[in-house]
Amino acid sequence: MSEKIKLFLFVISILISSNLLQGQDTIYTISHIEIEGNKRTKESVILRELNFNPGDTIHAATLKDRLVSNQQLVMNTTLFTEVIIETEPIEGTTVKAVVKVREFWYIFPLVVFQLADRNFTIWWTEQNRSLDRVNYGLRFFHQNLTGRGDRLRLITQLGFLKLLELAYDLPMVGGNENLGLFADIHFSNQKQVAFVTQESRLQFFGDEDENVLLRRFRVGAGATYRDGIFKYHTAKIFYSSTSIGASIAELNPDYFLDGRTSQQHFTLQYDFTIDKRDVKAYPIKGYKLSLSAQKDGFGFSGEDIDVFWTTASYSRFFALGKKEKHTFGAKLQGRYTFNRSEQPYGHISAIGYLPNVLKGYEFFVVDGLDYAYLKTHFRFQFLEKEFKLGKWMFVDQLKFVPLKAYFTINNDFGYVNAPFNQDKSTLSNEFLWGRGVGLDFLFYYDKLVRFEYSFNHLGQSGLFFSFEFAF
Repeated sequence: MSEKIKLFLFVISILISSNLLQGQDTIYTISHIEIEGNKRTKESVILRELNFNPGDTIHAATLKDRLVSNQQLVMNTTLFTEVIIETEPIEGTTVKAVVKVREFWYIFPLVVFQLADRNFTIWWTEQNRSLDRVNYGLRFFHQNLTGRGDRLRLITQLGFLKLLELAYDLPMVGGNENLGLFADIHFSNQKQVAFVTQESRLQFFGDEDENVLLRRFRVGAGATYRDGIFKYHTAKIFYSSTSIGASIAELNPDYFLDGRTSQQHFTLQYDFTIDKRDVKAYPIKGYKLSLSAQKDGFGFSGEDIDVFWTTASYSRFFALGKKEKHTFGAKLQGRYTFNRSEQPYGHISAIGYLPNVLKGYEFFVVDGLDYAYLKTHFRFQFLEKEFKLGKWMFVDQLKFVPLKAYFTINNDFGYVNAPFNQDKSTLSNEFLWGRGVGLDFLFYYDKLVRFEYSFNHLGQSGLFFSFEFAF
């Protein structure tokens, strides 16, 4: 090869490399943001979720990942079934960002037919499929009442648990995108009551001579402050009053302690959360850190409880492989109670009560002052499909049904410290280990149906069914 040809090839390679590097270093400027498809949702609700603004610059090498992460941020509002964010050229390296959303159906007037037990398997096996343990009535949910992501919930319920509840959550107050307010009021009563734990299983009692064995009233309000996109502060104060029938106090004098039949107190709660999960309803990547503190009773006249506890939780999720079809996740959570004296029965709930359930222990509850657990999972996605219902669905927002399906391998560990009640909560003060396999079906981004076959350290096993619908 002649020296001239070598020199020519060298110059060409330099020019090609220069152009490639220039393309990688291209910096785009966002001129403005357009939003399409939001018939009800106000633009400010969507814009507050984005981590870029008009005038910002984005490197070409990171543009695609930046757009995808912002799609997930908007989807996490649970207001949409689909979000697509694209850029369109304006002039030179100036582009506009286009956010296309498909709104969800926000109004859910539902007929309630719900099991009162903690899961379907308990109702089917231990309660003999009794229709007396079914709640029925009407629930009305509006997920986007004024277009600001505000949520209204009204529940009127009969059956095992008679309930009237009204709640309202406004995440944006006026022009302040970071400040939110919420309030709720709750009335309920029951004819049958889980009055005690025996051998780490709930025991129920009903008395035909006493029409109502448990009455609850609660009213509260609070505020949220959002520091940027990922940090949240929540403070809430509420008043609660609960009374039980004389037969319950006789069967379990520790229900409210000392055989009392009523309990009332104020509660103050504070929570701090950093949430950087990609998909909050079913995370694939990211992490969540939560710290909370709760004080029940402040020494006011008529208050008959004094307890203070803190809870810490950390979750971490990893995507395995470029296609992110395989994932690993873990959650570590614990609670410590500062008052080391015996507490009322309702204040020692630990593992086994939603959402703190370990695989394989769905039949059990474990009570105590303190607890800690580690839950881990491997997930393998084997199906992703969108079904079109067409003329069979009269609601346009529900005609498209996105579905993802996963095979899961679960492994959970836990421990509950019970200084006072180990004779009843027999699984307290010992190491818990549950594991199993399952199938998860995720509809509409945040509607989850689970089938799991699990084992525990006692050698017991079973098939369990559950669902989580974010209404």
